Amino acid sequence: MKIKWMLVTIILVPLVAVVLDGAGDFLSLEYLKQQRADFHTMYTESPTLVILVYFLIYLLVATFSIPGAAVLTIGSGALFGFFVGTLISSFASSIGALLAFWVFRLLARDVTQKKFSRQLTIVRKGIQEDGVLYLLGLRLVPVFPFFLVNILIALTSMRSWTFYLVSQIGMLAGTMVYVNAGLRLADIDSLSGIIEPQLLFAFILLAIFPILVKKVIRSLKRRI
Repeated sequence: MKIKWMLVTIILVPLVAVVLDGAGDFLSLEYLKQQRADFHTMYTESPTLVILVYFLIYLLVATFSIPGAAVLTIGSGALFGFFVGTLISSFASSIGALLAFWVFRLLARDVTQKKFSRQLTIVRKGIQEDGVLYLLGLRLVPVFPFFLVNILIALTSMRSWTFYLVSQIGMLAGTMVYVNAGLRLADIDSLSGIIEPQLLFAFILLAIFPILVKKVIRSLKRRI
């Protein structure tokens, strides 16, 4: 019990610090645009340190579901370029999702089961019928918010490393879109127009195609 409360304290301290310091103001497009030149100067002088700090900030945001992950993904493209920015955002978001998965599975299972019982029923049914393809679909097309997927899958029987690998793969396409958007940061006024309707439709097709194939094969086997 003491260990559990120690873990809770470790989790709450950074969250309280974020709220008290008003860190949300720094996780905005406006702030990113204003400080882009300064960030580039720091990156030129100490590239390894800046990458490490940026990665840790992103990891903190992803782990504790602090609003701002999308801005950080765009920022990684604007500050580090497409390749490095994709690596930073992809691994930070996926590892953060895994840490959040562990937190909810170890510390908050009972509370979250009651609070999200309706959504959990839907997700458990999807996992039972389609396995990892269901999670892959959720990651490709965020039907549920990022943090909610972490919570709900943590309450299923899915193994943590399976969750991590599927999340790493499933979130990559969306990550690349946002990182690429960061390359034209000056033209972005809001987050809403980054994924265009045609691209969103392509993501939906990509998400449901494996599930449809699986259902067709299952149907054909029953008829044979």
